[in-house]
Amino acid sequence: MTDDKKNTGYTYAEAGVSIAAGNALVRAIAPLVAATKRPGSDADIGGFGAFFDPKAAGFKDPLLVAATDGVGTKLKLAIDTGTHDSVGIDLVAMCVNDLIVQGAEPLFFLDYFATGKLESGVAEAVVAGIAEGCQQAGCALVGGETAEMPGMYGQGDYDLAGFCVGAVERGQQLTGDNIAAGDVILGIASSGFHSNGYSLVRRIVDDFGHGLAEPAPFDDTRPLGEALLEPTRIYIKSILPSVRAGHIKALAHITGGGLLENIPRVLGKQHRAILDAASWPLPPSIDWVREQGGIAPDELARTFNCGIGLAIICALADVEALTAALEEQGEAVFRIGHIEDGPRATTVSGPAGSWGSDEAWTAHHDG
Repeated sequence: MTDDKKNTGYTYAEAGVSIAAGNALVRAIAPLVAATKRPGSDADIGGFGAFFDPKAAGFKDPLLVAATDGVGTKLKLAIDTGTHDSVGIDLVAMCVNDLIVQGAEPLFFLDYFATGKLESGVAEAVVAGIAEGCQQAGCALVGGETAEMPGMYGQGDYDLAGFCVGAVERGQQLTGDNIAAGDVILGIASSGFHSNGYSLVRRIVDDFGHGLAEPAPFDDTRPLGEALLEPTRIYIKSILPSVRAGHIKALAHITGGGLLENIPRVLGKQHRAILDAASWPLPPSIDWVREQGGIAPDELARTFNCGIGLAIICALADVEALTAALEEQGEAVFRIGHIEDGPRATTVSGPAGSWGSDEAWTAHHDG
């Protein structure tokens, strides 16, 4: 260290952290946060914490349910394409969809955004997506943390985490305790990959030399990068009325681990799920990745949602009314399987020609 440097007053900005940039970000996102206001929260930011009043939200004896998640390597696609306004929706979706499967209504959301250096417009775009996701889910964005950490992230890189709290009236939580043999499994369509499997997707895109700015082979109306960034569908407003009406016994959010590993999470030890892969279509994006990578059906079933964002278990007598109610809310609903007695597990089977297989196939996972 030179004497000149030793005698110079150090500053935080010189170390790579701009307090002014952080303050400017808070001012820029304040209107976005305010737009997520809902009963129980004023959705203001700037304090050390946020209050939420469940009674004002209409709850009498609520159980609180909490969830946290991220977006995974889908963020790399956002960074590589310079498109940052949809991954915030993914962040909210991954958390709130985990709450609804417990029967809980999302109440409030907080985010964590970390980067090496705050870049003009990037954080604002991400938070705009988070606010949009919160509006879709009906929850308030009550705060968050923006961390500028030089040396921790490469230029242009950032990471996201989300935290959400919901509530369900005591006695109305979904536990799957009343699942029985003969119950039906319905699947609600996903919007694509949602936020899982992107390390494999990116590997295939890179290995086969597909340009993210080129037209998507499965959707020539938009670039490949944009099509792969299709945000995760948020199911709260469409499914919450059916949950509260008591027409649903259990719900599974199909995320990492795919159909095989997520459905057993809501089953009792003596029930197994049997799914027919021919009863719903693979989304074009997932089918394209399957074809490019020569991915076997069992690998598909444990890596991707395969076109099913939520799996619903209900009584046979409720299938018709439940399907009609969800379709009226704009969801695509498929009857994809049933429940049998037996050790906890999920089995997905398909005939020859399904999911790219020349022969009939079966994929299985013990719960």
